[in-house]
Amino acid sequence: MDDVRILEAERRRIQELEFEELQAEEEVDGRDSTGAGSSDDFTFNPCLASLHAYLGEVEDTHHRLAFLDGGAVLNLPLFYLEGVVLFPEATLPLRVVQPNFISAVERALVQVDNPYIVGVVRAYRGSDSDNRQLMFATVGTTAEIRQYRRLEDGSLNVVTRGQQRFHLKHRWIDVEGMPYGEVQIIQEDTPLRTPKDAFGKLAPLNNLRSHRLSRVLPSNSSSLGYGHSDNDSEANWDDSFESALSSAGMRTHQSALDSCYGYDVMDESTSSDDDKFMSRTEMRSTRSHLSESKGPLYSDTGINADNTTLEIGNSSDLAKKGEVSKRCWKNTDLNHFHRVPRAFWPHWVYRMYDSYCLAERAADMWKQIVGAPCMDGLVRKPDLLSFYIASKIPVSEETRQELLEIDGISYRLRREIGLLESFDLVRCKTCKNVIAQRSDMLVMSTEGPLGAYVNSYGYVHEIMTLQKANGLALLGRATVEYSWFPGYAWTIAECASCEIQMGWLYTATKKKLKPQSFWGIRSSQVADDTRVTL
Repeated sequence: MDDVRILEAERRRIQELEFEELQAEEEVDGRDSTGAGSSDDFTFNPCLASLHAYLGEVEDTHHRLAFLDGGAVLNLPLFYLEGVVLFPEATLPLRVVQPNFISAVERALVQVDNPYIVGVVRAYRGSDSDNRQLMFATVGTTAEIRQYRRLEDGSLNVVTRGQQRFHLKHRWIDVEGMPYGEVQIIQEDTPLRTPKDAFGKLAPLNNLRSHRLSRVLPSNSSSLGYGHSDNDSEANWDDSFESALSSAGMRTHQSALDSCYGYDVMDESTSSDDDKFMSRTEMRSTRSHLSESKGPLYSDTGINADNTTLEIGNSSDLAKKGEVSKRCWKNTDLNHFHRVPRAFWPHWVYRMYDSYCLAERAADMWKQIVGAPCMDGLVRKPDLLSFYIASKIPVSEETRQELLEIDGISYRLRREIGLLESFDLVRCKTCKNVIAQRSDMLVMSTEGPLGAYVNSYGYVHEIMTLQKANGLALLGRATVEYSWFPGYAWTIAECASCEIQMGWLYTATKKKLKPQSFWGIRSSQVADDTRVTL
């Protein structure tokens, strides 16, 4: 008897251990899916990194500018930075040490037209090994000087914020050696939304195809129920959907309707399985029910039910529906079948270009990958959300420049969704070795997992923060001097395979500070992950 109790106790203990292991695995999977660790393992204040306290005390300019009109052409002091792509609403710190750039900032602070504004464009080297000439992107972003401080050695510490995209039309060096550029502000589009009444109601069929019906139905077709006098509001259906279309869109919409109704109202090739107005079997049942309960309706006009537009399929299949189908259609309004969606294209087509639907999808994916911060407020502003994700997504600078150059909120969001779907691995740009996975992403700043920081020599680095990395070798000793993350010392990290500098390892200087360590990887040294998603 004692042996039985011992075995039972051991069995329960084994089950408890297995349950604990399962819980531990679920916690790990949860962290991997969000890319952020548990709050119990995080004591660092992310606000500190976004303040750029390493720049010292900086003076607020107390100057906020109104947005410039789209299409406006102006001359601005120009900053061209390697490895940096500035987006609207993104923060860009600058350590200005070169005399010509110091003069550019000073000119921007005192100029009468467009004060406190500079232009920022990405500079890069040619891919040809024989031609490494410095090249410049043709699309950049205006930056407003928010804070600055002049040091004793004459250099400047500056904090700027991206404002508006522009086309770089022309650049030159003025007589004082300052880089200047003629730029044209890009006119941003407004977020697209599916017209609220395109699918919320059904338009009377006779209004959409009256000229088609006149060729098919006899003159007394009103007896078919297409023009009931007790429902004039349906006969005069709301045209707000058409009014929301442009002239070109209206022509396309009308021609599509004409071509559609010239053949078959319910042509299945024009809609997806999820967006059909009526399934094939439902239409068969409808025709059966109408022929049984509304027989005189068709006989009075001399039209056989098999020749109506509601016919789809063979009448031999009707018996399969039985009494259940009859009960389903007993209380159905016949007018429902004389109306079709006001929009020609299926609902999913409109959702493909609905900025608000795309914003929700992109925000959900971002939250799953990054875990924080909350983006509910940005979902209602798809334009700002598209720029936010573009400025923080951990991809190469070439891809981020591509995102900056995309015109159209919906197109930019669709491209970002595709990148988020395919992004899985972080690779070295030179040797393509895998450095980390997307589940290793760690948010160390309120601005997100990727941000711009400037070192004491004036070089700006955009880095992504990771909780762990592979294939990296450390170089030199750890130091806290000019650390971008207060409380952490940094050590240079290079790729163990090709020995290119990839970034830095940050280690906590206090035991209570968590995480105890993390990595900062330069986005300019990262290759895009080419994993194909099905």
